[in-house]
Amino acid sequence: MSEHEPYTFASVSIEEDRTRLAVSFKTPYLSVLALRAGDTRPFLTLASSEAEVTVTTTGGGPVTGDDVSLARELVKVATRYLADCERLHAERFPGQVAL
Repeated sequence: MSEHEPYTFASVSIEEDRTRLAVSFKTPYLSVLALRAGDTRPFLTLASSEAEVTVTTTGGGPVTGDDVSLARELVKVATRYLADCERLHAERFPGQVAL
């Protein structure tokens, strides 16, 4: 694999008191979906051909205030990620517009 080839990385660590799963999408080839299950809960999914991560409401139930707070935080950090990508792309490729 070359230095900048796209890939998905998943790892599991098992410790005495917990199990932790980490997924890193290091690829632009993601499916990003925001859908709703009936009238009670939305969900957000990021998926590559190798892995999928879904975020939904607390316990899969109706939306709570904490769920709204999390959704706002997701928008905030996604906006920052977009701004960083646009800035870095513009610095690397002056005059070229990213699609």
